[in-house]
Amino acid sequence: MISGFDLAAVLIGYLIGSIPFGLVLTRMAGLEDIRSIGSGNIGATNVLRTGRKGLAAATLLLDAGKAAAAALIFAQWDGVAGLFAGFFAVLGHNFPVWLKFQGGKGVAATLGLIMAVAWPAGLMACATWLLVAAVFRYSS
Repeated sequence: MISGFDLAAVLIGYLIGSIPFGLVLTRMAGLEDIRSIGSGNIGATNVLRTGRKGLAAATLLLDAGKAAAAALIFAQWDGVAGLFAGFFAVLGHNFPVWLKFQGGKGVAATLGLIMAVAWPAGLMACATWLLVAAVFRYSS
């Protein structure tokens, strides 16, 4: 049975994940709506298409960090609740209520969750991505 704590983890995880950092950072930097360029999503790769590497790096770290934070906060009390919170943070990133459920692809948020719960697997995923990006010059 799902406890009230698990439900709180789901709701809070979703709300944390639904913060659209790519959109917020590009707007704060005075750029056009990130959804109107490139792939149209709010993630770090699309922010990179603006030519602002620092904003893209910040978006990547914040998007990964929000899922990791949600998972780690709730995992302090209950490991399953931590997984719920992290998973729903990824769903919140992909389908944010604030943006009519049109969000990012969830790559950075998923990486943050993996780094929080199984960092060796996260490092392997990063190495694989770097190899693919270097060899094929492809990221999204």
